[in-house]
Amino acid sequence: MSPALHDLTPSAGMKKTLQDEIDTILRERIMVLDGGMGTMIQRHKLSEDDFRGQEFKDHARPLKGNNDILSITQPDVIYQIHKDYLLAGADIIETNTFSSTAIAQADYGLEHLAYRMNKCSAGVARKAAEEITLQTGIKRYVAGALGPTNKTLSVSPSVERPDYRNITFDELVEAYREQAKGLLDGGVDILLIETIFDTANAKAALFAVHKLFEEEYAPRPLLISGTIVDKSGRTLSGQTGEAFIISVSHADPLCIGLNCALGAAEMRPFIEAIGKCTTAYVLCYPNAGLPNTFGEYDETPHVMAMHLKDFAMDGLVNIVGGCCGTTPDHIREIAEAVKNYKPRVPPATVFEGHMLLSGLEPFRIGPYTNFVNIGERCNVAGSRKFAKLIMTGNYEEALSVAKMQVEMGAQVLDINMDDGMLDGPSAMTRFCNFIASEPDIAKVPLCIDSSNFAVIEAGLKCCQGKCIVNSISLKEGEDDFLEKARKIKKFGAAVVVMAFDEEGQATETDTKIRVCTRAYHLLLKKLAFNPNDIIFDPNILTIGTGMEEHNLYAVNFISATKVIKETLPGAKVSGGLSNLSFSFRGMEAIREAMHGVFLYHAIKFGMDMGIVNAGSLPVYDDIHKELLQLCEDLIWNRDPEATEKLLHYAQTQGKGGKKVIQTDEWRNGPIEERLAYALVKVIKSARVMKKAVGHLIPFMEKEREETKVLTGTIEDKDPYQGTIVLATVKGDVHDIGKNIVGVVLGCNNFRVIDLGVMTPCDKILKAALDHKADIIGLSGLITPSLDEMIFVAKEMERLAIKIPLLIGGATTSRTHTAVKIAPRYSAPVIHVLDASKSVVVCSQLLDENLKDEYFEEIMEEYEDIRQDHYESLKERRYLTLRQARESGFHIDWLSEPPPVKPTFLGTRVFEDYDLQKLVDYIDWKPFFDVWQLRGKYPNRGFPKIFDDKAVGEEAKKVYDDAQNMLQALISQKQLHARGVVGFWPAQSSQDDIHLYAEGAAPQAVEPIATFYGLRQQAEKDSASADPYLCLSDFIAPLHSGVPDYLGLFAVACFGVEELSKAYEEECDDYSSIMVKALGDRLAEAFAEELHARVRRELWGYCGGEQLAVADLRRLRYEGIRPAPGYPSQPDHTEKLTMWRLADVERHTGIRLTESLAMAPASAVSGLYFSNLRSRYFAVGKISKDQIEDYALRKSMSVAEVEKWLGPILGYDTE
Repeated sequence: MSPALHDLTPSAGMKKTLQDEIDTILRERIMVLDGGMGTMIQRHKLSEDDFRGQEFKDHARPLKGNNDILSITQPDVIYQIHKDYLLAGADIIETNTFSSTAIAQADYGLEHLAYRMNKCSAGVARKAAEEITLQTGIKRYVAGALGPTNKTLSVSPSVERPDYRNITFDELVEAYREQAKGLLDGGVDILLIETIFDTANAKAALFAVHKLFEEEYAPRPLLISGTIVDKSGRTLSGQTGEAFIISVSHADPLCIGLNCALGAAEMRPFIEAIGKCTTAYVLCYPNAGLPNTFGEYDETPHVMAMHLKDFAMDGLVNIVGGCCGTTPDHIREIAEAVKNYKPRVPPATVFEGHMLLSGLEPFRIGPYTNFVNIGERCNVAGSRKFAKLIMTGNYEEALSVAKMQVEMGAQVLDINMDDGMLDGPSAMTRFCNFIASEPDIAKVPLCIDSSNFAVIEAGLKCCQGKCIVNSISLKEGEDDFLEKARKIKKFGAAVVVMAFDEEGQATETDTKIRVCTRAYHLLLKKLAFNPNDIIFDPNILTIGTGMEEHNLYAVNFISATKVIKETLPGAKVSGGLSNLSFSFRGMEAIREAMHGVFLYHAIKFGMDMGIVNAGSLPVYDDIHKELLQLCEDLIWNRDPEATEKLLHYAQTQGKGGKKVIQTDEWRNGPIEERLAYALVKVIKSARVMKKAVGHLIPFMEKEREETKVLTGTIEDKDPYQGTIVLATVKGDVHDIGKNIVGVVLGCNNFRVIDLGVMTPCDKILKAALDHKADIIGLSGLITPSLDEMIFVAKEMERLAIKIPLLIGGATTSRTHTAVKIAPRYSAPVIHVLDASKSVVVCSQLLDENLKDEYFEEIMEEYEDIRQDHYESLKERRYLTLRQARESGFHIDWLSEPPPVKPTFLGTRVFEDYDLQKLVDYIDWKPFFDVWQLRGKYPNRGFPKIFDDKAVGEEAKKVYDDAQNMLQALISQKQLHARGVVGFWPAQSSQDDIHLYAEGAAPQAVEPIATFYGLRQQAEKDSASADPYLCLSDFIAPLHSGVPDYLGLFAVACFGVEELSKAYEEECDDYSSIMVKALGDRLAEAFAEELHARVRRELWGYCGGEQLAVADLRRLRYEGIRPAPGYPSQPDHTEKLTMWRLADVERHTGIRLTESLAMAPASAVSGLYFSNLRSRYFAVGKISKDQIEDYALRKSMSVAEVEKWLGPILGYDTE
């Protein structure tokens, strides 16, 4: 039972703190936390107006979903939820402030209200807690909830920019300070930092809270709760549970645990693990099971309570409660289930005598830990290679230095950016952010190394793990020393203390011991610093300098280490090893031997760790005996001539420097990486290769005939690695990717039979038989091509052709290949992503030693994909078509500005459009994608790609070639652009759009054409208010009486195919592919430029538009131009209506193939919508009731509709 109020009344003369008060309860029983606030708010089904209240009725942004504002606009609702949880048995309720930081509220434009929201929320909870306390006589507590925000310090929001962060540590600290201040002023008893998915964010919150406790408020009990995102046992930012505990334990929380993401059953192993590595109480408030396919939680109160009862029975927890999906019913059952069980008894110590560090993973240094290698190479002062990379801004390559150190055995990474030419804090921040993006590096703790404390702080602000700071000293006196140590402790880091005081660097043994002892006691007595977090560096100084006073430096370090370890309990000893041998720089073998000998002895006397070149330390017993003896004499100062003798050894045995062979690293990578790096070079060289081969063939044939006569053989030996037939399937005209694959394969000694585009199945199979092909490769860009690929596979099986079938092209995918194509053909069927993968795949398929095992692996992989696919079909849920229509996007057309009438109705044709006008509208990124030239941030886009270290030079060359060709094509009029646009009166009817003749009354006449729409059906999150969209939603319905309009366009670039073919005949694959790539870019530019003219003049609904081309690419204009066959309307057959309505082929020459691809391939078409609310969307998967309805409306059979819409079917047709 909960203690009554009088049980908590302190005796006379004593004031019991909240910490003591709650600690007393936690020793006696398991306390109960409340459940999900969001879950209960959803049950109230509040409207947008409810969220706004009177105060925010005119606020510019939608507020529905901003649960935290309800503490101001609907306090009675929040108050009642709190009361319901308290009456259900909760001892502690959380404030409604999960997103009440200025950072999170910025999404709603309410960041200025953060303090007020927190104070109001705390007040509402306080009122409920006090009322129930008085009503029941059992004291209840309010925990101020500090959520994780919607930003993260450890993960970049940009895939292309791993070092980029959209928030800083200082900004988070300020936001959390404001939030905590509001909560404390509102009267909370406890602060709960919860749902921690990024420990760096949590450390910012802890930093802010402790600053408030130091400066303004009496301390409150602190609860910390992380979130393990899946069964891997890691947070979203990658930390393991133990690493998380190590990273936040400096805050001395009363309770630490987990919430959210998992149900109780899934959370159990992680709660058990946490209990084993903390002396704090353990908190656990899981979700009501795992979310179902709708994102809802199904675990009943009873089931959840039984899980948590098991936790209680086994002594795992001190506080239990609920998170997402839980209700007062859950809390009532949980409180009843655990009330008779004793709470977990926290251990008095864990990992006693250990230094605890963490990166993504924990690292414990204890009495029996071997010597700890701190990698030294990420130091601009100590590694020329690293320094050069950092100075030139090549941080990504600098990561390879860090990775190599870890791979060579570094357990901690020392990072130093001290150079006069560097902005130290900025460089440290950027490199630490890069490290956070690489789990193989970020798994180890970092040692932030600098003589500038601002640089140290910058590094600490980037690291979610528990770091080491290297270093501080008493050089500037005790006040400076303690101030820096105090800050380091706030960040939760361990500290290296140099043996350096106001009198200078300690060189003698007694001085080293005196300085370290003084620092040790200052840290313990003044700051209560954990002795296990103190590392002393008694100064490894250079020996062998020729100066007698330096001869004992190694001995003094070892002697001081022994005393420090004996007299300063818990402290560790470290040192920078490279200093020792600095006199012998350039003689690497000598230096490494000195390091090996020194460490062999220093470790025996207690040295725990050192900054070393990981992987380069020789084993003591492996050092050459003569060299070993010389090093021993020098280190122990046994021979006054030791330095001269060692130098003589170096001169007679060689300097011991290591020969470094410079290589282009990319040449040593896997073949697909090499191909990706050099694709343009491969294609360019193909022309030379083909011409050279053409010249040599007559001589080779003559030699082959002579060899046959001499040997008496009849058959020729095939000089190729294999023969491959490539084709773009019937009905499809796109072949740039296929052509590149062909060139790459040809340059790797494969015989390529390229059948071109629109290739019927019988022609493909005949060519394969005639040429005795080893492999067939099919390509396609449009979705109908997928069905043709299935047909080819079926025919190959029927005709017992048993050679591998490769599938590629923009419309293809590994899932479709595994589910739809592979089951039709018993020989290997493999999806190939791009040209760089084709050589590897083909080589393995034709290698007698590898092919069987490779095919078995593919079969197993594709079987797994099929199983996952069919399971996902079972889990997907759809609205009925009627429900989806009811939840569509409904515009109040009578209150909206009336649609603008186009300046003309009917069609307008553009003959021989000026190509020069289109050049500025070209989007060059897809052009570089053709050549597989992809820069890395900040050099992804055009023209920044030219600055990219890896591909910039090649991209510039290709671009220059493109510019030269483009100007020649335009000036010589080798290409021609034609197009058509048209506008018609239009009205919607449910999912369809009817078009009418000019002047016709839509209510009285039949439409002249109808565009049929498809509507989203896949069920959205239950908390989402997003509509189920169809293109018809953006056209005024017939019954509204509001006249509306729809446009269409079709544009193309002509002459591309003829030029490409001419280049092919000249064996110039590079120019052949180049002209096709430019043709595609010009067609897209034509569509973009024409759409701009439509908005400004031809339709004129945005007459004043003044957008830059970059803004057009970011879709910052009004209206849309969706195309049939694309996500908003995936049905290619709608093109037939467009072509008939605007007589496209007669006006422009653009024709449709039998698969409804446009020919020429460099063509673009689509519809124009002018409504300012219109937007692009993906229909996604749809169910059979919509397919049947769609077939009925279009007067097509269901089977035919299923054929055209196969990729979006939400069910299996077989």
